Amino acid sequence: MHKIPHDYMGYVYEWVADEVAARIASGDLPLLSALPNERRLAQEYGVSLGSARRAIDVLRKRGLVTTIRAKGTFVVQREASR
Repeated sequence: MHKIPHDYMGYVYEWVADEVAARIASGDLPLLSALPNERRLAQEYGVSLGSARRAIDVLRKRGLVTTIRAKGTFVVQREASR
């Protein structure tokens, strides 16, 4: 389980999105792999279901994942190095 740093100053969902984006960039979540579902993601990061949903939405807006109804959310692009 991942823990949000006690000194983190941003929104929880942004932290989760950044953590998942880092996993995508590192190859831990390779192209076309499925993300954990929202409930599992919330449990894994110790956040609410709403925060997990918003994090996935942020990742979609960044173009890193796509969601296919009744199938799941999948990695479609590796994040470019910052």
